Amino acid sequence: MSSAGVIAISPLSDDSVLPLGPVCNQEEIMIQLAIPGSVVPMRVLESDSIESVKLRIQSYKGFVVKNQKLVCGGRELSRSNSLVKDYGVGDGNVVHLVVRISDLQVINVKTSCGKEFTFHVEKNHDVGYVKRKLIKGKKGLKDIDEQEILFKGHKLEDERLINDICKNNNDAVIQLVVRKSAKIRPKPVDKNFELSIVASQSKDSEKDDIAVRELRNGAHGIEYYGLVPKEALNRSVWLEPVIVNPKASLPTVVLDLINSTYDGLIKGNYPIRSSEGTGGAYFMTNASGSKYISVFKPIDEEPKAVNNPRGLPVSTDGEGLKKGTTVGEGALREVAAYLLDHPRGERRSISGVDIGFSGVPPTFLAACLHKGFNHPDGVKEKIGSLQMFMENNGSCEDMGPGAFPVDEVHKISVLDIRMANADRHAGNILVSKGQDGQFVLIPIDHGYCLPTSFEDCTFDWLYWPQARKPFTPETLDYIKSLDAEEDIALLNFYGWNLPSECARTLRISTMLLKKGVEKGFTPFIIGNIMCRENINKKSVIEEIVEEAEDLVLPGCSEAAFIEAVSQVMDRRLDLIV
Repeated sequence: MSSAGVIAISPLSDDSVLPLGPVCNQEEIMIQLAIPGSVVPMRVLESDSIESVKLRIQSYKGFVVKNQKLVCGGRELSRSNSLVKDYGVGDGNVVHLVVRISDLQVINVKTSCGKEFTFHVEKNHDVGYVKRKLIKGKKGLKDIDEQEILFKGHKLEDERLINDICKNNNDAVIQLVVRKSAKIRPKPVDKNFELSIVASQSKDSEKDDIAVRELRNGAHGIEYYGLVPKEALNRSVWLEPVIVNPKASLPTVVLDLINSTYDGLIKGNYPIRSSEGTGGAYFMTNASGSKYISVFKPIDEEPKAVNNPRGLPVSTDGEGLKKGTTVGEGALREVAAYLLDHPRGERRSISGVDIGFSGVPPTFLAACLHKGFNHPDGVKEKIGSLQMFMENNGSCEDMGPGAFPVDEVHKISVLDIRMANADRHAGNILVSKGQDGQFVLIPIDHGYCLPTSFEDCTFDWLYWPQARKPFTPETLDYIKSLDAEEDIALLNFYGWNLPSECARTLRISTMLLKKGVEKGFTPFIIGNIMCRENINKKSVIEEIVEEAEDLVLPGCSEAAFIEAVSQVMDRRLDLIV
């Protein structure tokens, strides 16, 4: 996840009204713009584009357009060229502004012995990180556990984010005081017990026993043990993979990822909440706390979920920010993207990690307990996606697309078309340097893949020059090898019984990709078939599905419907030059 190009948030006063450009009064509407800490009225026109509204906010308060996301009625206003009225925004509607915050905060620290010094800290770090920075900087502090950090006379807990301190502090520099802690240091836990991870709790909450499994360093599987007293493992931190099918063995790379992430947690390193995105995403560090190794996204902190930390409204009907997605299923979709990114041909790796054809980082479902997550109602275990953190040089939005190799863009396009991605933008494609010095693209954030409909499919790469180039023979061979039925069976094997509507989407999108390349279509042509020109005009693939629905009898089999789609698709594709 890139954090480049971010900008600080300046609070707006409640009585402010964002100015309106040249107006046509009968079209003017008044919305309520909700930003962190306040709600301000804003005049817009029904004929304004989403992009123009973002630009007006930028000109008024300096928010960079690419760092803005607007959400209204539980739906992201993601199509820049669509009009305000296309999204049904009207008088009095609340529009939530989600922006990325500034990375750096100046910290001034004074120790109890009179020493004083200043340094910069990323706002998405926590107080525990500040302590570690002090120790490494050799500022006369010897032990993290012996230090307390004070802000305005109040002790700060290790998990407190620097960003949270900034919200109520208008000063450019945060003044902190360090003093020796009066608490008694706990006795270190025996290493034999540090590897014990809670597997699942008994359905009967009154019972005193819990099932325990032990994940051994370097092991290639999970060993199950008998019941042990709950008191023996009254742990405040744990991490384990969620395995629905015992026959589905975990790849070694996933086991290593879980082990190293857990090592970081038990060493006292807190999860670091990302300053980007619309949901809760946490960077997890290694045992030394020196680098990120994974990213955890709890399902209860997804956009519109009950514990979302960004202040977005909770979904009333279960639908996510994108049409055809469900709140709480983002983690499953993240894992699905990794499982379906099959390797093909020559071995491909990034930073020594074997990856699939499109480069989706290793991702698996995990259960994690830590007080550093967002817990409004008490600390509880969270289930979410755990993805390997990939070293990168920023994201595609930080540079022009002309520098990206054609094959790299095509590999992203194959994944997005096949998965009917409803949220592919330049910010969720990371850029890394390969051993040959060439740029390598790494796709992340797949929580809006495999929707139940094609309505919100969006691909930023559609407008890049590489999308108009033909696929290479190697990519064509890969596409021809794809089989939607095998993919559905694979997801079922790993525990996600794919909903019938999502399975239909995968069948149709895979069919379109395969038929398109048979006709010599480029990613640009196929992508345009899948994506709407604007929010009100249905895409060609949506029209194909509707026509097929009119041709079949009610209650027909899924196979009969897919055959009807195939016939309609053949006819429509023949009309495309």
